[in-house]
Amino acid sequence: MSMEEVRLDKWLWAARFYKTRSIAREMIDGGKVQVNGERGRPAKAVKLGMLISLRQGNDLREVEVLEVSDKRGGAPQAAKMYRETEASITARETAAANRKLVGAGPDHRPDKKERRAIDKFRRSF
Repeated sequence: MSMEEVRLDKWLWAARFYKTRSIAREMIDGGKVQVNGERGRPAKAVKLGMLISLRQGNDLREVEVLEVSDKRGGAPQAAKMYRETEASITARETAAANRKLVGAGPDHRPDKKERRAIDKFRRSF
């Protein structure tokens, strides 16, 4: 592969979408990453202008490849490697607002005192 082409798992790692290449590979194998609307493969060559859809936690992101590199740099350098589509940005913001309205659940695990209070409450019924 030339420098205009890099493996998909390497590019996702270099662009800092995933912390390790093995996590990127798991996401690709699990069907969480699509390239130009088709299911991706870890060895798929990433080229300039490709559209990559990927899931990060609860968010679905669609990005266009602007730069191809297999070296992981700092966050500002990684941000120059792609551009997120407008539709993706609005969808993420809408989903985040909906999650905020619904509530994400408890902020922490109950400690011993809180657990005893919960158990006491449950026993009272």
